[in-house]
Amino acid sequence: MSSYLCDLCVLCGEEKSMSYFSMNRIKNKNEDLTTFGLLRHGQTEWNRLKKIQGSNDSPLTSKGKEMIAEWSLILKKYNWDRIFASDMGRVRETVSILNRELNVPVKHDKRLREQFWGDWEGLTLPYVKDTFREELEQRVKRGWHFSAPGGETRQAVKDRTISALSEACRKWPRQNILIVCHQGVIKSILYSIAERKFLPGDEKMLKPNSFHLIGHRQNQFSITELNIDRRK
Repeated sequence: MSSYLCDLCVLCGEEKSMSYFSMNRIKNKNEDLTTFGLLRHGQTEWNRLKKIQGSNDSPLTSKGKEMIAEWSLILKKYNWDRIFASDMGRVRETVSILNRELNVPVKHDKRLREQFWGDWEGLTLPYVKDTFREELEQRVKRGWHFSAPGGETRQAVKDRTISALSEACRKWPRQNILIVCHQGVIKSILYSIAERKFLPGDEKMLKPNSFHLIGHRQNQFSITELNIDRRK
């Protein structure tokens, strides 16, 4: 199992190339459309160790830095107006690498932080799955109301994140905005748009280490393209 999967992906069983359509859709600005790209921060030391980070932080690994440098060359082909990002250290480090190529304004917002995992933060995923197996199974069945003990629900993550994106649409209408954040946040955004229940039996939707495009028009979000691969 990849150590770069987010905390939520590992517990829920989640694991296209950049298309001509995507590239041109974002370059040819629609007067009514605000476009968002969704990208996760690079692999961190805690990701490598399979430790739950949540509201904690750890630096990017060498692999994580290389991966983001590769993404910066791919994303440079898109017509970004700005970066809107989580204010956590691993995201700030990621944005710094990206912006060596993109060179666009950056705004950090705490509403784009990863889900708070309460008592399980700092523990490894194998330890949580082995030690709290029954409790974990029951909590995951709650779907959007899943939370670790003393932690934040997925619903709360969705609410604060959609609030941040909606505000961005009002502040920067018709722009192309790159969101750099966390996989749990990205899943909450996309699962909300797709009206998924966030249950263990759901069909897999997202691939690890990929990039996604969504749009906002007439007060409604929609998915443009999922799972764009930096290697294609």
